[in-house]
Amino acid sequence: MGESASPPCDGLGTRPLKILLDNCVPRPFERLFQNHEIIHCSRLGWGKLGNGRLLSAAEDAGFPVMVTVDRSMEFQQNMGGRSIAVIYLRALSNDLETLKPMVEMVLAAVENLQPGTIHTIQHPDWP
Repeated sequence: MGESASPPCDGLGTRPLKILLDNCVPRPFERLFQNHEIIHCSRLGWGKLGNGRLLSAAEDAGFPVMVTVDRSMEFQQNMGGRSIAVIYLRALSNDLETLKPMVEMVLAAVENLQPGTIHTIQHPDWP
């Protein structure tokens, strides 16, 4: 009997992931997720790192995903060749109550993310 090859992975899938929250995301946001290890960058002493250094530190630490509300990320960072994917939350504010409705959208997006990409999730109330 021959061995069958595993199908190619189209994204990060549904397995539990280490997800980094950028400094501009409120720290209590990490408590809203289940089935993933969510860590705010300030818990790792990375609160003052700029975007490029933060992405590199996250990659070195094995984070496949970072979540941010920093709108400059997609314009300032060249993601080519990176092993991390970024989820940008486009919202009117970065306060916890505004971001709460986006948790399910983040969880759905994680399953199909590709390393080296920035995925934008727009808040339902975005104009």
